[in-house]
Amino acid sequence: MHRLGPLAERNFRVFYAGYATSLLGTAMSRIALTFAVLDSGGSAADLGYVFAANVVPQVLVMLGGGVLADRVGRRRVMLTTDCARLAVQATLAGALVAGQPAIWLFAVLAALLGTGEGFFTPALGGLRAEIASRDKLPDANALLSVVESAATVAGPALAGIMIALTSPAVVIGLDAASFGVSVLSLARLRIPPASPPTKSPWQDLADGWAQFRGQAWLCLTTVQFALFNLFTWAPYLLLGPILARQYLGGAGAWGVIAAAYACGSVLTGLALVGRRPRRPLVVGVAGTFGYALPCLLLALRAPLLPVAAAALAAGCGSAVFVTLWTTVLQQRVPPQLLGRTTAFTITGAYALGSIGWTVMGSVASIVGPTRLLGFAAAYATVSSAVVLVTPAIRAVRWPDPADPP
Repeated sequence: MHRLGPLAERNFRVFYAGYATSLLGTAMSRIALTFAVLDSGGSAADLGYVFAANVVPQVLVMLGGGVLADRVGRRRVMLTTDCARLAVQATLAGALVAGQPAIWLFAVLAALLGTGEGFFTPALGGLRAEIASRDKLPDANALLSVVESAATVAGPALAGIMIALTSPAVVIGLDAASFGVSVLSLARLRIPPASPPTKSPWQDLADGWAQFRGQAWLCLTTVQFALFNLFTWAPYLLLGPILARQYLGGAGAWGVIAAAYACGSVLTGLALVGRRPRRPLVVGVAGTFGYALPCLLLALRAPLLPVAAAALAAGCGSAVFVTLWTTVLQQRVPPQLLGRTTAFTITGAYALGSIGWTVMGSVASIVGPTRLLGFAAAYATVSSAVVLVTPAIRAVRWPDPADPP
């Protein structure tokens, strides 16, 4: 039980409960949004536009969100954004109950939701170091990875069942309620107020940039995932539901695939609690080879069970990379700069991915979804191999316990 030590700390325990509830609602609503757009007459390109409308604002506001979080306090930013996202999802649920919304309304509300996410995410990156003691941060990251993945195990499965029995509007309404639970959880945290800023916002941003560019491993993995999101993950998330609808059985099948991915993340996250690999980024990047598998199986139009097994393997690799990468970030970046540094990494990783949402639907209509997913699998494999052998990745070691923070 000593490995679950972070749960003994009040702040971490309170946040964990609210965050888990909100993640479950979000995992359910993503499935519901996909099929709500398709049920409203949307095409693959329309679905890509809606996804892009969610991602592009995140990219645009992320850097400002990181600066704001470090200046005024991470919890305050997260409270505000969760209140806003509650209102957005409640509005979308109401529009779906009233009829079939136009694609532009889906896009506008997705953009508002993405704006909130753009402020929330860098604040969360900094808050992680405030709700758990430093010696428990690796296990706290593993446990957060577990709950993030567990929500996406239950979320797609519950969403598939609820969509079949009720409607996407009900699922999205539940997501709105889950943001309310997160607001209550964040309000109960006992965190000292942020120190008054002593520099201008531009100077704060410059400090974050200096910290980001000074870490070669951080720049390299950011570039890796910027291109990965463009060439691999955007095609997978965009075309996966469409192929599931065409030949695997629809929302229920895609829910099984998404749940298998998350199940792999849960099992691996639990296995990582208490683990301290000597070269954490070598192990983490090795895990990214798994991302190619579900793309390849869908490209081959494999049956549901093999596709789900491939997604399970991808989820295992994802948990390895995210948990170890996050811990290395916290070990090598001063706590007061975590929000801004996180913002630079996520902005870089999402920037090209947002382009992918807008163009991959059209590219798929020209070359075909199976060829595009085959390319996505090949790119994921080659890029992971290139990054794995670079000196910047292999040089990162787990710090000795005797080293100063």
